[in-house]
Amino acid sequence: MALPTRKLTSKIPRNIPKLSRRPADLAAGDVKEARQYIAAYWPKLTRYHPKDDESLLGLPNRYLVPAYEEGHEFDFNELYYWDSYFMVQGMLDEKHKQLVVGVLENLLFTYERFKVVPNASRTYLMGRSQPPFLTSFILDVYKAYKMDKRWLKRAMKLAQSEYRTVWMGTTKPNARQVHEGLSRYYDVNYLHDLAEAESGWDFTPRYNHRALNYLPIDLNSLLYKYEKDFAYTERLFGNEEVAAAWDKVCQQRRVAMNKLMWSELKGLYYDFNYVKNHRGSVSSLAAYYPLWAGLADEGQAQKLVDSLKKFEYKGGLSTTDAPQVTDLVPGAVPMQWAYPNGWAPLHFLVVKALQKYGYEEDAKRIAMRWLKTNLDWFNKNGVFLEKYNVVQPAKPPAKGAYPSQTGFGWTNAVFERFCQEFIDKPD
Repeated sequence: MALPTRKLTSKIPRNIPKLSRRPADLAAGDVKEARQYIAAYWPKLTRYHPKDDESLLGLPNRYLVPAYEEGHEFDFNELYYWDSYFMVQGMLDEKHKQLVVGVLENLLFTYERFKVVPNASRTYLMGRSQPPFLTSFILDVYKAYKMDKRWLKRAMKLAQSEYRTVWMGTTKPNARQVHEGLSRYYDVNYLHDLAEAESGWDFTPRYNHRALNYLPIDLNSLLYKYEKDFAYTERLFGNEEVAAAWDKVCQQRRVAMNKLMWSELKGLYYDFNYVKNHRGSVSSLAAYYPLWAGLADEGQAQKLVDSLKKFEYKGGLSTTDAPQVTDLVPGAVPMQWAYPNGWAPLHFLVVKALQKYGYEEDAKRIAMRWLKTNLDWFNKNGVFLEKYNVVQPAKPPAKGAYPSQTGFGWTNAVFERFCQEFIDKPD
């Protein structure tokens, strides 16, 4: 539920040489070819696999895979949880209704069948999930397509079950709720690196290779959003008493998160190491999830907007605020969810967060930086990437633990969504 919109502009000091206050706006003609490429690319990312086949799980509807590149050694044929949410953001229209609703129904189907929405629809990826965007996906579909309340009630009932079973579980195979009612990322094998893979940030310096020991700010913001969404929908169903109970639950989470994770001095939220009882030290864009979820108060929102200077570069927002020492250590695990890389889903969430609190000009500035980075690479190389080097946009992104991907689903989707919002409807 959005807060009242205010026309505010943050005063962001600059310590980055030659970083313009606001990048030049793009016009419809500038992005026309790129958008045509994206529209023509979706069929390459669309799959239909209704029956189990070796490790690939059967799903009742068509779905989208993250990437496809002919002849590439790293091939995708499975549906991914959080990728799916971001990939539909550019196609919430009547033309794509069957596909979008089908992707969501596939996620609900996996929960009904396995009592978890797995990392992806592979038997060997069933031991963990991915960042939970199920209620947000449900409400996006409900509002975009004016679905009836009977459909909404069924979908939210499954989301409530996922919330309680998976994310609020206290014992194996779902030992995620571990400290002051807050949850961690997890994997049934109880391995730190696999728990980190559940975060979607594989890999990142945020957890110092000890993901099981941390209460992540992004995960608990997502669960706060679940609780707010449950309260909202229960009121739609006329269940005021149940809604009030959810209000109380999310307020308890908010209090715990602010106590453990908010740094007034730094103006950011941080992951909390509950084993060692201290906040993490890595500043990252995960700090903006509470803003996206509506958890931050207006004073915290202003501090978070002021803190954008830690992450903002010519090409957009860097995932973390500085190079990591491990980047210089031979044989260290590559940290692709870190400086200098920027990622489409994080740009989408930060822009939506800023809009929610009325910081429209900041949102547009960041969206335009990201669009320009994507567009310049496309114009030069003819492809979209899964991530970009936002510090030096003309250079390739820092490598990760798996081969770099092109033609990428969530990059394509967020590019299209930003074009719709900031170019097609600039005001």
